[in-house]
Amino acid sequence: MIETIDSAEQKRAIARNILESLRGWFEVEESREQYIADCAEWTFLAAAEDGQYVGFLCLKETGKDTVELAVMGVRQAYHRKGIGRALFREARKAAAEKGYLFMQVKTVRMGVYEDYDRTNRFYLSLGFHEFEVIESLWGKENPCQIYVMSLS
Repeated sequence: MIETIDSAEQKRAIARNILESLRGWFEVEESREQYIADCAEWTFLAAAEDGQYVGFLCLKETGKDTVELAVMGVRQAYHRKGIGRALFREARKAAAEKGYLFMQVKTVRMGVYEDYDRTNRFYLSLGFHEFEVIESLWGKENPCQIYVMSLS
């Protein structure tokens, strides 16, 4: 079940709980804490299974026509069960209803880390397209791949 969360405190609690369970992907404490703090201001969707939150996705506005899938996490035990796709479907619908024309997501370029390659394939399977790589954003060792999609 996917629901929109409005309470800033609840957003931070859900994000903390899930991101701390995914330290393999969110290992840099400073970045993880920044996501937890910032998500209170963003559109926040959460997935519940068996009475607990097992995933979430946040959208943040990056321009008058563009929204970014800023952070997403699904507990590892729930990977490959359709929860990420369900969160994304609801996020895409919410973004389109708010009048956004494009969605973007940033990740590490394909071929750098195996775990991120799975993430890249997931975004590509959702319909995102490669837009640009910016090596200077996160450093040459973590080249930032930007994917985009039209919401129309």
